[in-house]
Amino acid sequence: MANRTDPTAKSIRGTNPQNLIEKIVRSKIYQHTYWKEHCFGLTAETLVDKAMELDHVGGTFGGNRKPAPFLCLVLKMLQIQPEKDIVVEFIKNEDYKYVRVLGAFYLRLTGTDVDVYRYLEPLYNDYRKVRRKLPDGSYGLTHMDEVIDELLTKDYSCDIALPRIKKRWTLESLGSLDLRKSALEDDFEEEEEKEENEQLVDDQDDGADEKDHYRGRSPVRDRERRRRDSHRHRDRDYDRDYDRDYYDRDYDRERGRGRDRDRDRDRDRERDKDRDWERDRDRYRLRDERDYGRERDREREREGRDRDRRDRDRDRDRRRRSPSRSRSRSRDRKDRKRHARESLSPRRRGDGADDSAAQEEPKKKKEKKEKKEKKDDGTDHPDPEIAEANRLRASLGLKPLRV
Repeated sequence: MANRTDPTAKSIRGTNPQNLIEKIVRSKIYQHTYWKEHCFGLTAETLVDKAMELDHVGGTFGGNRKPAPFLCLVLKMLQIQPEKDIVVEFIKNEDYKYVRVLGAFYLRLTGTDVDVYRYLEPLYNDYRKVRRKLPDGSYGLTHMDEVIDELLTKDYSCDIALPRIKKRWTLESLGSLDLRKSALEDDFEEEEEKEENEQLVDDQDDGADEKDHYRGRSPVRDRERRRRDSHRHRDRDYDRDYDRDYYDRDYDRERGRGRDRDRDRDRDRERDKDRDWERDRDRYRLRDERDYGRERDREREREGRDRDRRDRDRDRDRRRRSPSRSRSRSRDRKDRKRHARESLSPRRRGDGADDSAAQEEPKKKKEKKEKKEKKDDGTDHPDPEIAEANRLRASLGLKPLRV
């Protein structure tokens, strides 16, 4: 609630007045102890007392960019939005210079272009010293007219972006502002009047002296002197005219020669410039071709090194993989035999002969059966005719002859 703008405040430049200060700086002001302790509950009347206590101007300072009290009061003025008459009284106050700077800064943020020039330009005549807090936390010395010039000509002041205003000559051309009148203009006019009066007095004194000088001369002598002077002046004028004509002819001749020399010099300069341009073009082309060839060779060498490296890595992996694979195979074979040997029970180891005998018995029975079958088919009969007949009958699937 304490940081909210006054509900009766008007929007400035189409936005909330507090938005004229950046959000980061505004949040730092809200968190500062000076804002919480000294700016809470201030009104347009009580704000004057706090402004009179200011002893310096400044924006943010230090490593964590803490705001100065001057900046806190500027935000408070934007929040409560005092009337224009109060701000003008701040600017016209000559007893407290920091109150004047505070009013000028607020008017620069919220005022119109005409009001800014009308109320701030007279402060150029204020040359009082102003203490300013620098970004590193130290103090510097400046003057009131320098602060006003910064407000009128710069885009940033006290770490706040100032709204853009029109140039003065634009407002003068539109008729919104009168021509700027310097405070020293009256002094200049007085000095000029004094110089003119002194010159008139000197001229009058010179005329009186000449009258006194010519008053005691004879009229006849003056007439002869005047005639003699006229002849002398006529001869001198003729000589001067002749010299002027001769000088003019020489001057025209020399000027024509100089013009020809200048034309030749310009032509030579253009020719040299074209020659230099062609030489530079050839030099740059050769250098580009050389750089391109060098870059291409370097790229080929790099590809060759990469190819050799891949081949070496592949061979190394193949050599490393082949012995390990053969060793693993032989190891697996040995482990399999050992496992088969260990898996046999002692009984089986002892009865190995019985097992072999048991396996041989079916073979003997089979052989006996085959012999009996051979004997039963009658093919082994001692009589070859009967044996041949039994063999034929056996191939036809008939029983042998019983004899």
